[in-house]
Amino acid sequence: MNGLDSAIRDAGAAAYAAYGSSADAGVRYLTRFRTTDPVVYVKKQGERGILVIPQMEHERAVRESSAAVVTRADAGYLEYIKAGEPRWRATAHMIADLAAGPVLVPATFPLALARELESFHPVVLDAAGTVEGMRAVKTQDEIEQIRSVQRATEAAMERGIALIRASRSKGGILHLDDRPLTAEAVRAEMHTFLLARGCRGIDTIVSCGPDTALPHNLGTGPLLENEPIVIDIFPQDELSGYHADMTRTVVKGEPSPAIREMYEAVRDAKALGASEVRAGAVGADLHYAVVEFFRDRGYESNTQGFVHSLGHGVGLEVHEEPSLGPRGGALVAGNVITIEPGLYYPGTGGIRLEDMGAVTETGFDRFTQYTEELII
Repeated sequence: MNGLDSAIRDAGAAAYAAYGSSADAGVRYLTRFRTTDPVVYVKKQGERGILVIPQMEHERAVRESSAAVVTRADAGYLEYIKAGEPRWRATAHMIADLAAGPVLVPATFPLALARELESFHPVVLDAAGTVEGMRAVKTQDEIEQIRSVQRATEAAMERGIALIRASRSKGGILHLDDRPLTAEAVRAEMHTFLLARGCRGIDTIVSCGPDTALPHNLGTGPLLENEPIVIDIFPQDELSGYHADMTRTVVKGEPSPAIREMYEAVRDAKALGASEVRAGAVGADLHYAVVEFFRDRGYESNTQGFVHSLGHGVGLEVHEEPSLGPRGGALVAGNVITIEPGLYYPGTGGIRLEDMGAVTETGFDRFTQYTEELII
């Protein structure tokens, strides 16, 4: 936690405080505790962080958390509640006691809590996003956890694509077992498979035909012959909290010449982007290298064509630092990133391919091993 100690010192603060459930990636990272209810984390400079939890969670928190654990009663919260202080006031009072001075807080810190805390000590916003920066550089253990999620992700992708591969066309609509094969059915098959392996799929994209021209269209209804089908899956391991992220585009039948050409351009752009990854490479430079590549192939990058960033960090959030977009800074060894170029044209459709891996001193350690095959 040296980075957090430095941030506390540079801000002229006495401590750092965070508040939230483990749905808040920063809280989960700092505490390594999984909870659906909000908890308080306070770290004074040079000291071990403290996790404040209800009594009922004490034993589990001691077993699971990397922080020192105290109950709300021991931290004084219940006394303030008994004295008639409202919840936010009592929580702020408790944090103020633990911090014993100015408090550095993340951008996700509740405004109501910050306002109450200001009546005890100055509150300083961590505008630099210190914890986000710490989370962006993965340990070897974190990297292995993400690799594990990626293996489950690829197996789930194969389950979904296997349904499409086994389908037959009737009047241009794909059928399986004499029923139309829908985006919902493919999504459900993948999600069920993931659940059996301790992972949770949410908002998996299975879009087809005209819908693929919208990058994040979830996709509904029957899948079509001869049309691109974009499958983008980004599940989370329920125990570790870490995500994977990958995309493949397939066609059952015969794609149009325009779709074939787009697919080849996206495939080559992904290879180009991956070849430029290494510690010290600048995310924005990688992004613009792909913009230039697409321009040379005859594809624009603005309101259509290549309309999003080349990639992003992956970890406790599916989209986190670093960025491989126009604002992206220098990559460092230990970043886990995606390379996901895409092309999108209304009336024609969309293509996206996405791999994930770790930045090393000399290149890109690609986790994704799943095949790239347009026609299935």
